[in-house]
Amino acid sequence: MNNSITAIPGFRVGHYTDLTGITGCTVILCPEGAMGGVDVRGGAPGTRETDLLHPDCMVDKVHAILLGGGSAFGLAAADGVMRWLEERGHGFDVGVARVPIVPAAILFDLPIGDPKRRPDAAAGYAACEAATTEPVIEGSVGAGTGACVGKLFGLAGSTKGGVGSAQITFADGVIVAALVAVNAFGDVRNPDTGAIIAGAHKPGSPDFADTVQTLMAMGAGDFRRFAARNTTIGVVATNAKLTKTETNKMAQMAHNGFARAISPVHTMGDGDVIFALSHGDKVSNVNLLGELAARAMSAAIVNAVSAATALGGVPAMRDLAALRT
Repeated sequence: MNNSITAIPGFRVGHYTDLTGITGCTVILCPEGAMGGVDVRGGAPGTRETDLLHPDCMVDKVHAILLGGGSAFGLAAADGVMRWLEERGHGFDVGVARVPIVPAAILFDLPIGDPKRRPDAAAGYAACEAATTEPVIEGSVGAGTGACVGKLFGLAGSTKGGVGSAQITFADGVIVAALVAVNAFGDVRNPDTGAIIAGAHKPGSPDFADTVQTLMAMGAGDFRRFAARNTTIGVVATNAKLTKTETNKMAQMAHNGFARAISPVHTMGDGDVIFALSHGDKVSNVNLLGELAARAMSAAIVNAVSAATALGGVPAMRDLAALRT
Protein backbone atom coordinates (compact mmCIF):
# COMPACT_ATOMS: atom_id res chain seq x y z
CA MET A 1 0.00 0.00 0.00
CA ASN A 2 1.22 3.48 -0.84
CA ASN A 3 0.88 5.49 2.37
CA SER A 4 2.29 8.67 0.85
CA ILE A 5 1.29 11.69 -1.23
CA THR A 6 1.91 9.83 -4.50
CA ALA A 7 -1.16 7.70 -3.74
CA ILE A 8 -3.07 10.61 -5.34
CA PRO A 9 -3.18 10.23 -9.13
CA GLY A 10 -1.37 13.00 -10.98
CA PHE A 11 1.40 13.56 -8.42
CA ARG A 12 5.03 12.47 -8.60
CA VAL A 13 7.77 13.10 -6.03
CA GLY A 14 11.51 13.20 -6.55
CA HIS A 15 14.50 13.91 -4.31
CA TYR A 16 17.95 15.33 -4.92
CA THR A 17 20.29 14.42 -2.07
CA ASP A 18 23.80 15.81 -1.51
CA LEU A 19 25.45 13.81 1.27
CA THR A 20 28.65 15.87 1.04
CA GLY A 21 26.94 19.19 1.57
CA ILE A 22 24.27 17.45 3.71
CA THR A 23 21.48 19.23 1.91
CA GLY A 24 19.05 18.62 -0.91
CA CYS A 25 15.65 19.35 -2.38
CA THR A 26 12.35 17.62 -3.03
CA VAL A 27 9.91 18.28 -5.86
CA ILE A 28 6.21 17.47 -5.95
CA LEU A 29 5.26 17.42 -9.63
CA CYS A 30 1.74 17.93 -10.96
CA PRO A 31 2.49 18.78 -14.61
CA GLU A 32 -1.17 18.91 -15.66
CA GLY A 33 -1.74 21.67 -13.12
CA ALA A 34 -3.32 21.56 -9.68
CA MET A 35 -5.31 24.18 -7.79
CA GLY A 36 -2.86 25.74 -5.36
CA GLY A 37 -3.03 27.36 -1.95
CA VAL A 38 -0.61 28.29 0.82
CA ASP A 39 -0.47 29.36 4.44
CA VAL A 40 2.69 30.88 5.95
CA ARG A 41 2.86 30.83 9.75
CA GLY A 42 6.51 30.99 10.75
CA GLY A 43 8.40 34.16 11.57
CA ALA A 44 11.37 33.53 9.25
CA PRO A 45 10.02 32.19 5.94
CA GLY A 46 11.97 31.80 2.73
CA THR A 47 9.55 31.47 -0.17
CA ARG A 48 8.92 32.00 -3.86
CA GLU A 49 5.64 32.52 -5.77
CA THR A 50 3.42 32.38 -2.68
CA ASP A 51 1.52 35.64 -3.30
CA LEU A 52 -0.04 34.34 -6.52
CA LEU A 53 -1.67 31.50 -4.56
CA HIS A 54 -3.88 33.89 -2.61
CA PRO A 55 -7.56 33.66 -3.62
CA ASP A 56 -7.65 37.20 -5.02
CA CYS A 57 -4.83 36.58 -7.51
CA MET A 58 -5.30 35.46 -11.13
CA VAL A 59 -3.21 32.28 -11.45
CA ASP A 60 -4.85 29.31 -9.76
CA LYS A 61 -2.97 26.29 -11.14
CA VAL A 62 0.56 25.29 -10.17
CA HIS A 63 2.72 22.69 -11.90
CA ALA A 64 5.11 21.77 -9.10
CA ILE A 65 6.09 22.62 -5.55
CA LEU A 66 9.78 22.78 -4.61
CA LEU A 67 10.94 22.20 -1.02
CA GLY A 68 14.63 22.74 -0.45
CA GLY A 69 17.49 23.13 1.95
CA GLY A 70 20.23 25.71 1.54
CA SER A 71 18.44 28.64 3.16
CA ALA A 72 17.50 31.41 0.68
CA PHE A 73 20.16 30.13 -1.73
CA GLY A 74 18.09 26.97 -2.16
CA LEU A 75 15.25 28.85 -3.86
CA ALA A 76 17.41 28.69 -7.01
CA ALA A 77 16.47 25.01 -7.32
CA ALA A 78 13.02 26.08 -8.54
CA ASP A 79 14.68 27.39 -11.72
CA GLY A 80 15.65 23.83 -12.61
CA VAL A 81 12.11 22.62 -12.00
CA MET A 82 10.81 25.36 -14.31
CA ARG A 83 13.28 24.33 -17.01
CA TRP A 84 12.28 20.67 -16.74
CA LEU A 85 8.58 21.52 -17.04
CA GLU A 86 9.10 24.01 -19.90
CA GLU A 87 11.05 21.43 -21.93
CA ARG A 88 7.99 19.17 -21.73
CA GLY A 89 5.45 21.84 -22.65
CA HIS A 90 3.93 22.35 -19.21
CA GLY A 91 3.02 25.76 -17.81
CA PHE A 92 0.67 28.72 -17.84
CA ASP A 93 -0.04 29.70 -21.46
CA VAL A 94 0.88 33.36 -22.02
CA GLY A 95 0.64 33.17 -25.81
CA VAL A 96 4.32 33.36 -26.67
CA ALA A 97 5.40 30.73 -24.15
CA ARG A 98 4.24 28.45 -21.37
CA VAL A 99 5.40 29.61 -17.96
CA PRO A 100 5.57 26.83 -15.34
CA ILE A 101 4.27 27.94 -11.95
CA VAL A 102 6.57 26.55 -9.26
CA PRO A 103 6.05 27.92 -5.74
CA ALA A 104 8.89 27.04 -3.38
CA ALA A 105 9.94 27.16 0.26
CA ILE A 106 13.29 26.52 1.90
CA LEU A 107 14.66 25.52 5.28
CA PHE A 108 17.91 26.42 7.02
CA ASP A 109 20.47 23.57 7.01
CA LEU A 110 23.76 25.40 6.32
CA PRO A 111 25.61 24.54 9.59
CA ILE A 112 25.35 20.74 9.41
CA GLY A 113 27.35 20.20 6.21
CA ASP A 114 29.30 22.32 3.72
CA PRO A 115 27.56 25.74 3.75
CA LYS A 116 28.94 26.48 0.28
CA ARG A 117 27.03 23.54 -1.24
CA ARG A 118 23.39 24.46 -1.70
CA PRO A 119 20.61 23.14 -3.96
CA ASP A 120 20.74 24.95 -7.31
CA ALA A 121 18.96 24.76 -10.65
CA ALA A 122 20.77 21.53 -11.52
CA ALA A 123 19.58 20.00 -8.24
CA GLY A 124 15.98 20.97 -8.95
CA TYR A 125 16.21 19.48 -12.45
CA ALA A 126 17.70 16.27 -11.04
CA ALA A 127 14.87 15.99 -8.51
CA CYS A 128 12.38 16.18 -11.39
CA GLU A 129 14.28 13.48 -13.28
CA ALA A 130 14.04 11.27 -10.19
CA ALA A 131 10.33 11.89 -9.62
CA THR A 132 8.08 8.82 -9.61
CA THR A 133 4.62 7.69 -8.50
CA GLU A 134 6.20 5.14 -6.17
CA PRO A 135 5.80 5.57 -2.39
CA VAL A 136 7.83 8.56 -1.22
CA ILE A 137 11.28 7.73 0.15
CA GLU A 138 11.37 9.08 3.70
CA GLY A 139 14.06 10.11 6.15
CA SER A 140 17.29 12.05 5.63
CA VAL A 141 16.83 12.59 1.90
CA GLY A 142 15.93 15.46 -0.39
CA ALA A 143 14.85 18.60 1.43
CA GLY A 144 15.22 16.71 4.71
CA THR A 145 18.86 15.69 4.22
CA GLY A 146 20.21 18.37 6.57
CA ALA A 147 17.07 18.83 8.65
CA CYS A 148 17.29 18.63 12.45
CA VAL A 149 14.83 19.19 15.29
CA GLY A 150 15.19 20.45 18.85
CA LYS A 151 17.76 23.26 18.52
CA LEU A 152 17.61 24.61 22.08
CA PHE A 153 21.19 23.46 22.84
CA GLY A 154 22.45 24.02 19.31
CA LEU A 155 23.14 21.51 16.57
CA ALA A 156 25.12 19.19 18.87
CA GLY A 157 22.08 18.79 21.10
CA SER A 158 19.52 18.31 18.34
CA THR A 159 17.99 15.20 16.75
CA LYS A 160 17.99 14.39 13.05
CA GLY A 161 14.90 15.41 11.10
CA GLY A 162 13.94 14.51 7.57
CA VAL A 163 11.19 14.03 5.01
CA GLY A 164 7.98 12.18 5.84
CA SER A 165 4.69 11.52 4.10
CA ALA A 166 1.30 10.04 4.99
CA GLN A 167 -2.18 9.72 3.49
CA ILE A 168 -5.75 9.06 4.57
CA THR A 169 -8.26 7.44 2.18
CA PHE A 170 -12.03 7.78 2.64
CA ALA A 171 -14.44 4.95 1.87
CA ASP A 172 -15.61 6.84 -1.25
CA GLY A 173 -12.09 7.12 -2.66
CA VAL A 174 -11.29 10.67 -1.53
CA ILE A 175 -7.62 10.91 -0.51
CA VAL A 176 -5.91 13.50 1.66
CA ALA A 177 -2.14 13.32 1.95
CA ALA A 178 0.82 15.24 3.32
CA LEU A 179 4.55 15.52 2.67
CA VAL A 180 6.83 17.44 5.01
CA ALA A 181 10.49 18.31 5.62
CA VAL A 182 10.90 18.65 9.40
CA ASN A 183 13.59 21.06 10.61
CA ALA A 184 11.91 22.58 13.66
CA PHE A 185 13.36 24.57 16.53
CA GLY A 186 10.94 22.69 18.79
CA ASP A 187 10.59 19.06 19.79
CA VAL A 188 8.58 16.50 17.85
CA ARG A 189 5.89 14.86 19.95
CA ASN A 190 3.65 11.86 19.46
CA PRO A 191 0.38 13.62 18.55
CA ASP A 192 -1.68 11.02 20.42
CA THR A 193 0.27 10.86 23.70
CA GLY A 194 2.22 14.12 23.77
CA ALA A 195 5.44 12.22 24.47
CA ILE A 196 8.62 13.71 22.96
CA ILE A 197 10.03 11.33 20.34
CA ALA A 198 12.73 13.59 18.84
CA GLY A 199 14.08 16.89 20.06
CA ALA A 200 16.53 18.81 22.19
CA HIS A 201 18.92 16.94 24.46
CA LYS A 202 22.01 18.15 26.25
CA PRO A 203 25.09 17.13 24.22
CA GLY A 204 26.24 13.74 25.45
CA SER A 205 22.88 12.83 26.97
CA PRO A 206 20.23 10.70 25.21
CA ASP A 207 17.41 12.16 27.32
CA PHE A 208 15.12 14.78 25.84
CA ALA A 209 15.07 18.06 27.74
CA ASP A 210 11.55 19.30 26.82
CA THR A 211 12.15 22.61 25.08
CA VAL A 212 9.09 24.42 26.43
CA GLN A 213 9.72 23.43 30.05
CA THR A 214 13.40 24.36 29.74
CA LEU A 215 12.57 27.76 28.26
CA MET A 216 10.09 28.39 31.08
CA ALA A 217 12.80 27.62 33.62
CA MET A 218 15.26 29.91 31.79
CA GLY A 219 12.88 32.87 31.91
CA ALA A 220 12.78 35.41 29.11
CA GLY A 221 16.25 34.56 27.81
CA ASP A 222 17.57 35.68 24.43
CA PHE A 223 15.68 33.95 21.67
CA ARG A 224 17.59 35.79 18.93
CA ARG A 225 20.32 33.14 18.84
CA PHE A 226 17.78 30.68 17.40
CA ALA A 227 16.55 33.04 14.68
CA ALA A 228 16.41 31.82 11.06
CA ARG A 229 17.96 28.45 11.86
CA ASN A 230 14.94 26.23 11.58
CA THR A 231 11.72 25.84 9.52
CA THR A 232 9.29 23.03 8.75
CA ILE A 233 7.88 23.08 5.22
CA GLY A 234 5.30 20.84 3.64
CA VAL A 235 2.49 20.13 1.22
CA VAL A 236 -1.01 18.72 1.68
CA ALA A 237 -2.92 17.43 -1.32
CA THR A 238 -6.24 15.86 -2.22
CA ASN A 239 -8.04 14.33 -5.19
CA ALA A 240 -11.17 16.27 -4.18
CA LYS A 241 -12.13 19.21 -6.39
CA LEU A 242 -11.69 22.45 -4.45
CA THR A 243 -11.91 26.14 -5.26
CA LYS A 244 -8.87 28.33 -4.74
CA THR A 245 -10.37 29.68 -1.51
CA GLU A 246 -11.03 26.15 -0.24
CA THR A 247 -7.50 25.04 -1.15
CA ASN A 248 -6.08 27.90 0.90
CA LYS A 249 -8.37 26.94 3.79
CA MET A 250 -7.05 23.37 3.65
CA ALA A 251 -3.48 24.71 3.88
CA GLN A 252 -4.50 26.84 6.85
CA MET A 253 -6.16 23.98 8.71
CA ALA A 254 -3.22 21.65 8.01
CA HIS A 255 -1.09 23.80 10.30
CA ASN A 256 -3.01 22.19 13.17
CA GLY A 257 -0.96 19.11 12.32
CA PHE A 258 2.22 21.10 12.96
CA ALA A 259 0.85 22.23 16.32
CA ARG A 260 -0.09 18.68 17.36
CA ALA A 261 3.34 17.25 16.59
CA ILE A 262 5.84 20.12 17.15
CA SER A 263 6.35 22.10 20.37
CA PRO A 264 6.91 25.03 20.25
CA VAL A 265 5.89 25.73 16.67
CA HIS A 266 5.56 28.79 14.40
CA THR A 267 8.23 30.67 16.34
CA MET A 268 10.11 33.74 15.12
CA GLY A 269 13.01 31.41 14.30
CA ASP A 270 10.89 29.05 12.16
CA GLY A 271 9.75 29.84 8.62
CA ASP A 272 6.88 27.33 8.67
CA VAL A 273 4.98 27.04 5.38
CA ILE A 274 2.31 24.64 4.12
CA PHE A 275 1.23 24.49 0.48
CA ALA A 276 -2.03 22.83 -0.55
CA LEU A 277 -2.91 21.19 -3.87
CA SER A 278 -6.23 20.00 -5.27
CA HIS A 279 -6.14 17.70 -8.31
CA GLY A 280 -9.14 15.53 -9.08
CA ASP A 281 -12.91 15.50 -9.34
CA LYS A 282 -14.00 13.85 -6.09
CA VAL A 283 -16.64 15.66 -4.04
CA SER A 284 -15.97 16.39 -0.38
CA ASN A 285 -16.30 19.02 2.36
CA VAL A 286 -13.34 21.31 2.93
CA ASN A 287 -13.95 21.32 6.68
CA LEU A 288 -13.41 17.56 6.82
CA LEU A 289 -10.54 17.70 4.34
CA GLY A 290 -8.79 20.35 6.44
CA GLU A 291 -9.04 18.29 9.61
CA LEU A 292 -7.79 15.15 7.90
CA ALA A 293 -5.01 17.13 6.24
CA ALA A 294 -3.90 18.12 9.74
CA ARG A 295 -3.96 14.46 10.82
CA ALA A 296 -2.01 13.38 7.75
CA MET A 297 0.51 16.16 8.39
CA SER A 298 1.13 15.16 12.02
CA ALA A 299 1.57 11.54 10.91
CA ALA A 300 4.02 12.63 8.20
CA ILE A 301 6.05 14.57 10.81
CA VAL A 302 6.32 11.45 12.98
CA ASN A 303 7.31 9.39 9.92
CA ALA A 304 10.02 11.93 9.03
CA VAL A 305 11.89 11.69 12.34
CA SER A 306 11.26 7.94 12.63
CA ALA A 307 12.90 7.28 9.25
CA ALA A 308 15.76 9.77 9.71
CA THR A 309 19.37 8.63 9.96
CA ALA A 310 22.35 10.24 11.68
CA LEU A 311 24.32 12.73 9.57
CA GLY A 312 26.89 15.41 10.29
CA GLY A 313 27.33 14.24 13.87
CA VAL A 314 23.63 14.68 14.69
CA PRO A 315 22.05 11.48 16.06
CA ALA A 316 18.73 10.15 14.85
CA MET A 317 15.79 9.29 17.06
CA ARG A 318 16.67 5.59 16.87
CA ASP A 319 20.26 6.24 18.01
CA LEU A 320 19.13 8.11 21.12
CA ALA A 321 16.53 5.43 21.88
CA ALA A 322 19.24 2.75 21.70
CA LEU A 323 21.39 4.66 24.21
CA ARG A 324 18.48 4.84 26.65
CA THR A 325 17.98 1.05 26.69
